[in-house]
Amino acid sequence: MANRFGGRYSPGTPGPETVAPPRHPFQGRRPARAAGRANAMFFAPLPLLPRAFFSDPAGLALTLGAFGVLILAAWLTREGLRAEDAWAARKVARRPALPRKILGSVLTGAGLLLAGIGGGDWLAPAIYAVLGSALHSFAFGLDPLSDKGMEGIDSFQRDRVARAIEEAEKHLATMSEAIRRAGDRGLDARVERFQAVVRDMFRTVEEDPRDLTAARRYLVVYLLGARDATVKFADLYARTRDASARRDYEALLGDLEDNFAARTRALIQDDRTDLDVEIEVLRDRLQREGIRPVPVAPISGENA
Repeated sequence: MANRFGGRYSPGTPGPETVAPPRHPFQGRRPARAAGRANAMFFAPLPLLPRAFFSDPAGLALTLGAFGVLILAAWLTREGLRAEDAWAARKVARRPALPRKILGSVLTGAGLLLAGIGGGDWLAPAIYAVLGSALHSFAFGLDPLSDKGMEGIDSFQRDRVARAIEEAEKHLATMSEAIRRAGDRGLDARVERFQAVVRDMFRTVEEDPRDLTAARRYLVVYLLGARDATVKFADLYARTRDASARRDYEALLGDLEDNFAARTRALIQDDRTDLDVEIEVLRDRLQREGIRPVPVAPISGENA
């Protein structure tokens, strides 16, 4: 049976002023810097393999060791770029616990040294090692070596937020793994849109750890329920391709997405209210000290 087509601009649908615009799938994303040059580093050591198997035993060991060290350096570099991207995407973030890119530079130099000392000459391999490490650092940069946006934030509150968000990220990762088993790219994109809304709440709580109490139910109870529902739906849909189950699951994601977005807006509004209070208190103090503040429009958008 034919189904009636409906959309934002179809007759009988609410006007654009009453419908929230859909979230763009790439909103808030940055190009992944872990691709391209970082992945090319995995191919650079490959010429060492044929050379290794045409060498004497000592050369074989040194060349294979150089190959392994260079592959490890490439992996650390890629992981370091991913960690830096995650650090840059947040307004409040800790520096990476392990300086992966710096270790990648050191291991790149060590790999070049091992690859060049087969002939007994140490000077040329040492020069290549130093140049390789320097060029690696120049090409990929250093790891973030300081925390960001944590001035004036209580360390205990910061650690509570970090633990809560780390646990919530595990739930999102489980959702992504489960929905991939369903083998439907549309569902993959739908789950990613929901996760983007959830991560907006993460960023809001990171900026003001006091919001954790109000958001804990969403980060723990609702997100855990979404994870369990996704796992069960993915297993069922992979076997049956039940269209009604898919509609129910997408409706659930829509309801959760609306609730997370509404709670995030409420948290932001509370932060603006706190800012209004701070401004009014400071203005009152200035007036008591005989200083006339310059009139400004209220931040919350109220009419003057």
